[in-house]
Amino acid sequence: MTKQETLALPVGVTLDRFIKRQQSSMPFASGELSQLLRDIALAGKIINREVNRAGLVDITGAFGNQNVQGEEQQKLDVVADIRFLRALKNGGEVCAIITEEQDEIIYTDNDEGKYVVAIDPLDGSSNIDVNVSIGTIFSVYRRVTPIGTRATLEDFMQGGRSQVAAGYILYGSSTILVYSTGQGVNAFTYENSLGEYFLSHNDIKSPDNGVIYSVNDGNYNDFVSGARAYIVECRMREYASRYIGSLVADFHRNLLKGGIYLYPASKKHPKGKLRLLYECYPLAFLAEQSGATSTDGYQNILDIEPTELHQRSPFYVGAKEMVNDLLLHF
Repeated sequence: MTKQETLALPVGVTLDRFIKRQQSSMPFASGELSQLLRDIALAGKIINREVNRAGLVDITGAFGNQNVQGEEQQKLDVVADIRFLRALKNGGEVCAIITEEQDEIIYTDNDEGKYVVAIDPLDGSSNIDVNVSIGTIFSVYRRVTPIGTRATLEDFMQGGRSQVAAGYILYGSSTILVYSTGQGVNAFTYENSLGEYFLSHNDIKSPDNGVIYSVNDGNYNDFVSGARAYIVECRMREYASRYIGSLVADFHRNLLKGGIYLYPASKKHPKGKLRLLYECYPLAFLAEQSGATSTDGYQNILDIEPTELHQRSPFYVGAKEMVNDLLLHF
């Protein structure tokens, strides 16, 4: 490398350039999905800005309403919901959306759109006020109803294996967008000064085993017996207990380092608490694409048949060997 070249080192591959390269390698790609991913990335930039200045502009704390799940909405929940809906509507590739924050299907008034999106605009919002990592989770499907007609429930009830893309954005010490279109998992770190995402983790391969387990241990006595037995085993093996309380953050750490995330069924939530369509499915898709796996204790998460928009499920996801050990207790 010459002296001149060292003065201007390469900054890396941008998300936009990476998407274009992937698109060119897919013989039937026509650009709509690429644009949809750009729209999500743009909204993520805006949420990154809002998160970083939250304490300065009075958007921390509770909003005063409950969402469809009966959970108290935080101000940033509402902001994120608005931002992502606006980006997806303006992008023009999506005909309908479901989010954690709203009960019914949201129509974009673009019946020509080829895709529907299920999204949790701001996961882990209870951490906002204490400056702990939060995230966005999304899942994309190609619609099954005729283009030009209004989307229906059928478009969202296709099941986890019909996802054409899934991913998350983690707002933490750095903002990272992680996604897959079924060709492996790649992560892009946001560079604030340039306003661009750059490829930082290429073709992520999650370890087959690990020594980290992530669970809310305070609910141990209420968990189903299989989960309790596995947690005891983790303690006996002196595994490290790491639980942030933000699904995206816990999943991201285990994806890179090797570990298992557990949100079992319990007395309070006998059907589980996490939502299947916009939390469990997309992360299970990413797990499988990276070499990890997932289960509800009895079957792979991606094989569960959906029956309703806000369906809940027990959720265990992580390193293959750890998930297989867990299943021995069910």
